[in-house]
Amino acid sequence: MKKYIIRTLLSPWLALITLSLILGLKISDPSFVESVRLRYFDTLITSKAPTQNNISVVNIDEATLDRYGQWPFKRDQYANIIGDIYSRNAGLIVWNVLMPENDRLGGDKALATELKDHPVVLTNLPSNTNKNTAKKPGSAVIGSEHLNTIVNYPGIIANIPELENNAVGVGIANTMPEIDGVNRRLPLFVGSNGNLYPSVSLEVLRLMAGDSTFQVKLNANGVEKMRIPSFNVINTDSVGRIWIDYSQRSNSYSAVNLPKDFKKSIVIVGVSANGLGNPVPTALGPVFPQDIQASVIGTLVNGVNIQRPDWASGAELIALVLLGIISILLTRWTYGFIPFILLIGGLYFGSRICFQRYSLLLDCTIPMLGLGLCYVHAYTVKFITEFNQKQQIKKQFGTYLSPDMVERLQKNPELLKLGGDTRNLSIMFTDVRGFTTISEHYGKDVQGLTKIMNRYMTAMTAKIIQNKGTLDKYIGDAQMAFWNAPLDDTFHATHAIETGIDMLKDLDKFNEEIAKEGIPPFGMGLGINTGFVVVGNMGSDQRFDYTCLGDPVNLASRLEGQSKNYGVRIILGQGTYEQLIKEGSYIECVELDTIAVKGKTEGVKVYTVGKTVNYMHDEFLKEYYRGAWGDAIAWIDRMINNDEVTIKPYYALMKERLNEGLPPNWDGVYRATTK
Repeated sequence: MKKYIIRTLLSPWLALITLSLILGLKISDPSFVESVRLRYFDTLITSKAPTQNNISVVNIDEATLDRYGQWPFKRDQYANIIGDIYSRNAGLIVWNVLMPENDRLGGDKALATELKDHPVVLTNLPSNTNKNTAKKPGSAVIGSEHLNTIVNYPGIIANIPELENNAVGVGIANTMPEIDGVNRRLPLFVGSNGNLYPSVSLEVLRLMAGDSTFQVKLNANGVEKMRIPSFNVINTDSVGRIWIDYSQRSNSYSAVNLPKDFKKSIVIVGVSANGLGNPVPTALGPVFPQDIQASVIGTLVNGVNIQRPDWASGAELIALVLLGIISILLTRWTYGFIPFILLIGGLYFGSRICFQRYSLLLDCTIPMLGLGLCYVHAYTVKFITEFNQKQQIKKQFGTYLSPDMVERLQKNPELLKLGGDTRNLSIMFTDVRGFTTISEHYGKDVQGLTKIMNRYMTAMTAKIIQNKGTLDKYIGDAQMAFWNAPLDDTFHATHAIETGIDMLKDLDKFNEEIAKEGIPPFGMGLGINTGFVVVGNMGSDQRFDYTCLGDPVNLASRLEGQSKNYGVRIILGQGTYEQLIKEGSYIECVELDTIAVKGKTEGVKVYTVGKTVNYMHDEFLKEYYRGAWGDAIAWIDRMINNDEVTIKPYYALMKERLNEGLPPNWDGVYRATTK
């Protein structure tokens, strides 16, 4: 009876309850759901390739303050800036600096004259007070009784009449953050005291079209349609907002470092100096208001029509219900996870394709969440069955197999056989330097020696695991690890070297800690090599381990022993260096030598991680390989005295070796006599 109840409670069909809960969450649309949806839309909008538009931004920055003095500038200095911009072939200027009061220094007349001579769009700001100094704009509104359905402000702060009367246009410089404070949409117009006022971007578009007005049709639900007579219909949401296309990129200049030719571009002038200009959050991160205006103007001028259609929410609900039910049914199929992944991928990539091709914003986050939860819920029954099977395997093999192997068998019972695959692995060997000194320090205290070695191994092993490595085995005070098995690792050589670097950094910290305890420091050498080896279960039918075999493994072991002979802590095989190049790794490597390790006749190039003076090092190696050791030593002397070089112990050892004289029949390959 108990088993029947549990099975019933975990029935796949009860996943419909989960689906219903997710459906309710979608319909109610709480703030956190909206926030997730908006952040996903950010990824869509910012995924578009940047498009350079014919818009420029001129910033009044710190350099401008240095030239013109204390802010705010005299109005005749504003006139000078405007005149300077127009002298450089500007098409239209948007002056994003509000001037609501007369210039106490009497510069208004000069600025008004400049505005009369050159077309400039001034900006107003919406106000939460009842003060409204803005003149009534030219607009045609159908359904003006519904003005309350759009964004409204109690007042508008305008520039002084002398300036506005001489400006070619005036627009509202406003922002409208979303629930999370990020600016993604901007109203093209706002209402105040029964009038409709255009935004800066809409005013610019009107002027470019050569029209005297803009037209808006309102109904009880908000904006039905809007247009500029000589331009296409502009699609907005119900409150008159458009989505900002942040792929529209503009050129940016300082007001005191202008280009020679603006090429008739729209120029937006704004303040960016520290303490004066306030960046606002956007999908791209914090930007200044003038940059937002540039993106909005680019969005309008280039006819970008990013939309969140009215039917989008309904379509997402339908997708959630249908795909949720399908996911429940998929759990009854052995390979149901394959179409499940395809469904998840279809939702995600479908939404991205809809945006890339049609500029439609469709939310896949909630449908994906519902799909995933339903699948997980319905799959629980199957999980319990498999869990019982895993426990049986543990009972059968846990007494004579390692815990790691038991866990691997539980996940993949087909591994209960001998054999392996050929794979390209990066193999690392490490060994402790100075172990004799450490042993002498502890003397007969075997427990103390064991404890400190366990501390050392724990610290070093942690880095191997953190960097996607597989710890093969401990060999006394040495370790063996490899990358790219059992799990694929495209950057296995890079991760192996990064692990070695991290291990040496942690070793330095470890030595600092034990020095306080009076314990001698640990040294460590690392050898890393890359090549094709056999990896898999090796051993007998009674007991086997997951390990790798092959000549690259042996070479990695020998290279570790050679690190001390070259004065470096990390030594890399030629295979590792070549793999790094394939991976496009950032790690800087230096060629050390061509070496034939003990037991080998053919030489391989070896490398280390570090910095040197490349052209000097190349000359040194050229002379070294051809046997001109006197010239090689001369290059060594130059590099040893160079502060950029980080491998000076290597050069010192090479100089010592060269001073001993040429070996007989030198062929450019150093033959190691020790492991």
